[in-house]
Amino acid sequence: MEALDLMLNRVSVTRLTDPAPTSAQLDLMFRAALRAPDHGQLRPWRFLTIQGEARERLGKLMAESLRVRSPEASDDALLKARKMPLRAPLLVVVIACVQPHPKVPGSEQVLAVSCAAHGLLLAAHAQGLGAVWRTGEFSYDPYLAKALGLTGDEQILGFIYIGTPEGTLRTPPALEPKEFVSEWTGAN
Repeated sequence: MEALDLMLNRVSVTRLTDPAPTSAQLDLMFRAALRAPDHGQLRPWRFLTIQGEARERLGKLMAESLRVRSPEASDDALLKARKMPLRAPLLVVVIACVQPHPKVPGSEQVLAVSCAAHGLLLAAHAQGLGAVWRTGEFSYDPYLAKALGLTGDEQILGFIYIGTPEGTLRTPPALEPKEFVSEWTGAN
């Protein structure tokens, strides 16, 4: 796939099914992710892959996390949380590992990890896979972060769901750059 075609046509794919990416496909996705811009070469990222029965264990943790956060959560809400990881055959937890650095603030490190996640999404699309980056309440939940083994200076930036697209991919909307880009000339 041509690089510009890939970048202009990648879309989030929410309906995903088996098969999951092969180990070779996953290796390429992570190689692409690791090429993200990285001021100071801090490599402030970490990824967890979750597939097979581990998705059910993650769903159980998500339901427990919801119960801790909202003891009044309904059975339907708990069931929904439990089923979230089953929406794709593979999940990648994107983790920012922010490190103290005199020249690279934490916000830049988080941006680098975000770029790595985008590289992973592009590499999935380039290989004919579908993927979607989801955030939401579980990305910011300290109970779940601890259960997944994150340390105090790490944070979840989201969950990338990956699999085989179910159905045809939607066509991305055509956006006009002129609606978002303007020239600054320095004149008042």
